[in-house]
Amino acid sequence: MHKHKLAAAAALLTTAASSSAFAQQATESATGYQAYAALGAGLAIGLAVLGAGMGQGRAAAAALDGISRNPGAADRIQTPFILGMALIESLALFAFAIAFLLWNKLP
Repeated sequence: MHKHKLAAAAALLTTAASSSAFAQQATESATGYQAYAALGAGLAIGLAVLGAGMGQGRAAAAALDGISRNPGAADRIQTPFILGMALIESLALFAFAIAFLLWNKLP
């Protein structure tokens, strides 16, 4: 229970201390296009990371389940597992690139 209180206090302190770091006066108001591009970029990154994390978790669970059921097949499971993990991670990186391009489209 002590660890939970310490983690909550650290999260509260980090949240309270970081708000002043982003307190900057805006030089111009965001137009509708800018706001939608920023929202699209944020959603693209968030959904890509969420999907990649869930996909990698399921792939790791399936690979470990297969290895635990048949330890002799570990060599045949490991290579496709690593290749699949790399491809899943590349999807998150593609979403990051798209979000970066959307962000750079801002006038």
